[in-house]
Parts: sequence; C-alpha cells; structure tokens
Amino acid sequence: MKEVYLELKIQECSEAELSAEDRHLTEMARQACHDSYSPYSGFAVGAAVLLSNGIVMMGNNQENAAYPSSMCAERVALFQAGALFPQKAVKALAIAARTKDGFTPHPCPPCGACRQVMLETEMRHGGDPIRLILYGTQECYIIEGGANAMLPLSFGKQLFSEVE
Repeated sequence: MKEVYLELKIQECSEAELSAEDRHLTEMARQACHDSYSPYSGFAVGAAVLLSNGIVMMGNNQENAAYPSSMCAERVALFQAGALFPQKAVKALAIAARTKDGFTPHPCPPCGACRQVMLETEMRHGGDPIRLILYGTQECYIIEGGANAMLPLSFGKQLFSEVE
C-alpha cells in the first residue's frame, strides 16, 4: 500500500504586508460586502476578481429563504467575469467577510462549490492557477496554487479524457 501526502502552502501576512495590487483587490472585496444580501445569516461576503486585462469584477453573496437558491460571492464574481469577459483569464480572487460586528478577524475560505467553480475557471483559461487572497483583520492568507491546491482529488475534465 502506498501513502500519498497532499500539501497546501499558505502565506500568512498582515494587510500592510500585501502588495499594492493585493491591497486594492481586498479593498474591493470589502466594498462588495456592503452590498451583500444576507438577511438570513447576517454573514456578508464580498469577492473581487482581477482579470488578465486589469479589470476587477466584484460579487457578493445573495441569500434566499430557500437556501439552496442562494449564491456565494465568489461564484457571483467568477460567473460575472465569465459572462462579460469570457476570453480573459482570472489572475486573482480576493475574499472578505463581515458580520454585524465588522470584518472577520480571520480569513474566510471559499466553500467547496466555489472551489469547484474556481477549478473550472482555471481549466477554461488553460489551467493557469488563480491567486487567492483571503482577508482578515488579524491576518491575511495568500494561496498561489490555485484551485488544485484548495481542492485536491478534484472532479474535472481530466476525468472525461479517461472515458473512451
């Protein structure tokens, strides 16, 4: 029997240690939180997507009384980018979250569905990994490995190529 170990490299830093581009992207994600529609959970999430042409697309979570009909901020931003700029790759994605008490002290990672959409977005544009910046008031995380790092053993089109 063979054991396989999976590894995820996360850079932890303060907001001040972020590059100017990453600080701008996290600011856009924080702004997006303010327009979140989250009356049920009270947990507002904002996302900002940086495209290869320099355009930033923002999204926020949109809740519904029928929870499965809700949409996460990350998917709102990624789907908007895909709809408006289908030929432009996503370079980076920043995520911020807030409650009634303010922005969360620790970074808010994307859910599994959002990770799957990130993976498909990467595949759509040749597999270039999306740089992830997760904002928290106490620390920020930077993840360079893209969706494959965040979603090991993922379901993707590589499986379909195995079907003959």
